[in-house]
Amino acid sequence: MTQDIADLGTRLRAIRKSNNWKISDVSRMTGLAISTISKVENGHMSLTYDKLMQVVKGLSIDLVDIFSNPAMSEAPARAMVTARRSVGREDNSYEIDARFYNYRYLNTDLAQKAIIPILGETTAKSIEEFGDMIRHEGEEFLYVLEGNLLVYTEFYNPVRLTVGESLYIDSTMGHAYIAVDCEKAKFLCACTKDDRSLLIEKAQSEEGDTPMGNDRAHAPAVKGGRRIGIGGTRKTSGAAGPRRRSIGKG
Repeated sequence: MTQDIADLGTRLRAIRKSNNWKISDVSRMTGLAISTISKVENGHMSLTYDKLMQVVKGLSIDLVDIFSNPAMSEAPARAMVTARRSVGREDNSYEIDARFYNYRYLNTDLAQKAIIPILGETTAKSIEEFGDMIRHEGEEFLYVLEGNLLVYTEFYNPVRLTVGESLYIDSTMGHAYIAVDCEKAKFLCACTKDDRSLLIEKAQSEEGDTPMGNDRAHAPAVKGGRRIGIGGTRKTSGAAGPRRRSIGKG
């Protein structure tokens, strides 16, 4: 058994396994006998050029695939490491006053984050006072830090949450956080999408505080926890979404 024969078998096996094919599948696609394919994969025989071309055509692969590095073929793909990091402090947070809500967006020195962390307060005491429920793309996780929340969602009955309890919802579903039996309730929210975060990045860009790239570690910090006042954060248009909700109890 030569090294070339062994390498050929290793490469063919790697191609087959990467496509979740059985030997019988390869036999059916290429017209080669199961016993022949088994012998090749185990390094007991090689293939003529005609048979190699039969394999290439039957499996819809390139000849270069057969002669590629077998170790590379079998190695699992590694996710790209971005090495992004942000330490949350007051000077890289941003506040938004929005009627009954006060939001403090955290770690704003990183743009285009996959997760948007927010500290929030609500002072609304009823859904009538709150008005139209909020909708936006993505999903969000809510964790109560102080007080009590009555959470309204478009397709579920209101649920009361106290300190240490949490909620996970589809954000395209209308939702509203109401303070009950307290002057205000504080919470931590993590969103996968949030249109208001774009306001922050736009404001920072216009002020020249931070560039909008993915790596802003060497940019000047946003001093003092900047504040934006906006009146309209409620979005009432858009699809209802898949109605996802999960309540976490301590």
